[in-house]
Amino acid sequence: MSAEDQPATPADDLGLIGPNDVAFHLELTAAQLKVTYTALHTMYDGLGHEEHDVRDVVHAVLAKLPEPESIRAIDLGAELRRAREQR
Repeated sequence: MSAEDQPATPADDLGLIGPNDVAFHLELTAAQLKVTYTALHTMYDGLGHEEHDVRDVVHAVLAKLPEPESIRAIDLGAELRRAREQR
C-alpha cells in the first residue's frame, strides 16, 4: 500500500497540536502587552485581502487581548523606566 492509499493519521496519533487546542500560555508585562498588541495590529493592517486566512488568525489573537483602549492607555516609556529601576 502506497503512502497515498493509507488513511490519514489523526493529529493525536502524531503528537501534533490540534486546530482548537491551546498551544501555549503566555504571561506578559504591561510593556510586553503593548508591544505585542502594536506588532499584531501592524501586521493585521499590512495583510492583503488575499491573505484572509492569516488575517483571521491575527484577528482571533487580537480578540484575546484586553480592550484596545486599555492597551492604548499603557505608557510604554513609563513601563520601561519602571522595569529599568527594578533591575
